[in-house]
Amino acid sequence: MGSKTFKGGVHPYEGKELAKDQPIVEVLPKGDLVYPLSQHIGAPATPVVAVGDKVLKGQKIAEAGGFVSSPIYASASGTVKAIEPHRVAVGDMVNSIVIENDGAFEEVEYTPCEDVTALSKEEIVNKVKEAGVVGMGGAGFPTHVKLSPKEPEKIEYVIANCAECEPYLTADYRRMLENPEELIGGMKIILQLFDHAKGVLGIEDNKPDCIEKLTELVKDEPRIEVCPLQTKYPQGGERQLIYAVTGRAINSKMLPADAGCIVDNVETIIAVYRAVKLGRPVTNRISTITGDAIANPGNFLYSIGTSYAELVEAAGGFKTQPEKIISGGPMMGFAMFSLDIPTTKTSSSLLCLSKDEVSKVEPSACINCGRCVEACPEQLIPSRLAKFSNNGLAEAFESWHGLECVECGSCSFVCPARRQLAQSIKTMKKQVLAAKRKK
Repeated sequence: MGSKTFKGGVHPYEGKELAKDQPIVEVLPKGDLVYPLSQHIGAPATPVVAVGDKVLKGQKIAEAGGFVSSPIYASASGTVKAIEPHRVAVGDMVNSIVIENDGAFEEVEYTPCEDVTALSKEEIVNKVKEAGVVGMGGAGFPTHVKLSPKEPEKIEYVIANCAECEPYLTADYRRMLENPEELIGGMKIILQLFDHAKGVLGIEDNKPDCIEKLTELVKDEPRIEVCPLQTKYPQGGERQLIYAVTGRAINSKMLPADAGCIVDNVETIIAVYRAVKLGRPVTNRISTITGDAIANPGNFLYSIGTSYAELVEAAGGFKTQPEKIISGGPMMGFAMFSLDIPTTKTSSSLLCLSKDEVSKVEPSACINCGRCVEACPEQLIPSRLAKFSNNGLAEAFESWHGLECVECGSCSFVCPARRQLAQSIKTMKKQVLAAKRKK
């Protein structure tokens, strides 16, 4: 049987060869650690420490500010230096807790769970909530909310997003090779919440070693299977992954649970395992530091709150001065103008490119070739939506289903006229949604 996939999509240069063979290396922070209180979707966390307080690694420093929120934990021991606004990767100023790192890394004691199978569903969800687990693939949606659908008995699939379809990123790939037992363990814990569900590990077929290793590990697990996926961007998009694995389609008005699915990425599922089995909160994660401007691209286990500058230093610094620095992948990441930015729970990679090829290209007139239509995974007409956006035609934009755009950037990638279609659509989408919220 061939690998499963979805309609549309593109095949950008992968760039994964730069870091995929580099084992995970732990990086201990040297300087101050900065913890933005909004590093998840929902209400900001509320500080439970004050300036001057001594804290230990693994100690809660901010509690959830509501049901859709998540607590934050110190990733090093030290003293609370300030609670003040700091710039984050997307450019916003966010209120943050600053801890002066004492370099001792004194840690709180954790309470592992001897028998996870004896836990009730409520106990599992509470452990996930208390540990501060959020969607660590980039979305940052609090995981305990995702694991608490209105009708849990209707969940038929728990899908592990192992696709890692963004070019250059290899953190999930290394996790699957180096920590596969924790991934399977996390999946088994989540399956305890849904009596009628089976677990599916969706892996792109450009990772045959991961497919082989995980298939071997789940051969005696009747509720878990590996599903090879065709290597194509955006195969790891939530809607595209659900369609590829189950054949079910969802739109912007639906949640995955409406299609009987729960979707979590590799790092999130491992965080669930560590929270429930080991009693450990989210204090670190893996990030890929890569690009042709980096001296030694690799995959690093870093303490959340570490500055990007320290991670670049751990990767050997720059071999050439980059023209473009991106937090995340090249298709959906955010361009950055400084490395004096704190990492968060959702910081999956830093891409440093010696040439900013996009900014050098002058867009020309649309030639109506239809390539953007062929590439769009939502079967939209991006060129027309961009035209509506550029002319401020919000009603036309919405009537032509502009809100269904998943902002993957495939249309911009294939456009021979080099028009910034995705950016135009994204801008109008924000305006339409903002107007709806005001109403």
